[in-house]
Amino acid sequence: MSVKNLQFAVSVHIATTLGYRRGEAVTSSELAASVNAEPSFVRRSIAKLARAGLLSTTRGKYGACSLARAPEEITLLDIYRAAGAPPPACAHSYPVQPSCPVSSQIQPCMNGLLQEAQAGFEAGLERRTLADLVEAVRAREVAAAARPARGEWTRSETSALCGA
Repeated sequence: MSVKNLQFAVSVHIATTLGYRRGEAVTSSELAASVNAEPSFVRRSIAKLARAGLLSTTRGKYGACSLARAPEEITLLDIYRAAGAPPPACAHSYPVQPSCPVSSQIQPCMNGLLQEAQAGFEAGLERRTLADLVEAVRAREVAAAARPARGEWTRSETSALCGA
């Protein structure tokens, strides 16, 4: 059985939206619409990011949030840790079958391997800032705008088809 944990992904989405909006205060309703998730789940994610000092929030009728630091000063590891998401992989916790050599030894073997993988994952997140992600979103947005809409033909495709 595979269980997805979306805490990190949603937290990154929230922070990227705030970075994209360049300091503009954004409501939790707007963020929930962007994520396309339940507002209560998004608010819990916002609270975690605020507790970690990554977001500034205001409460009440006109409540909103914004980044507490510049996107260049926030690493994806900061967001991962603030989200409190579990590691992406772990060894199973089924009872050991003593008569099976694999069952008896797999957990210590897997634990070392998974700790090493987790360290590599976190090192990769530490090398990337929120600003890197906002820049990547903006670049993809520009590239998408430059492509013809689905069903439309580019000039070169039209020329090739029409013999021009």
